[in-house]
Amino acid sequence: MMPVQEEKTVYRLFEIGIILKGLDGVAETILGVLLLFTNVTDVVQAFIANELIEDPNGFFSRHAQPLINITPHAQFIGALYLLSHGIAKTLLSAGILRKIPWAYPAGAAFFSLFAAYELIRFIATHSALLFAAFCFDALVIALIVHEYQRVWGKRRG
Repeated sequence: MMPVQEEKTVYRLFEIGIILKGLDGVAETILGVLLLFTNVTDVVQAFIANELIEDPNGFFSRHAQPLINITPHAQFIGALYLLSHGIAKTLLSAGILRKIPWAYPAGAAFFSLFAAYELIRFIATHSALLFAAFCFDALVIALIVHEYQRVWGKRRG
């Protein structure tokens, strides 16, 4: 059993992690809705038009240009992905924060699936950002499991 101060620190990390997951879910949901009702190509072209004229080989121009060629089908699939992932993440985070028992294992399982995907993509791309996202998700999953065992494990025994 952990000392009280350590347990408070772990609980605070747990709360911060779940709140960040929930906020990320809200952001993904909003972005998914925006993708349903906007044309990414038009938005990107409007943002980079001046940059393309001034410096067509600049960093921003080179990295934004692939977004101009997104098909409506790809945008729709992206919107559905963001909506489903965002809504699930938001609801699971809210359930965990409200201490709903089923939300802990469901959240840990859901976040584990995406952590596994991040790890697979990291192995393929060696992206530091993907590795950081994987590490954060692994920490949040461990904190969810710890909190579930701490709160609900006591009630069983």
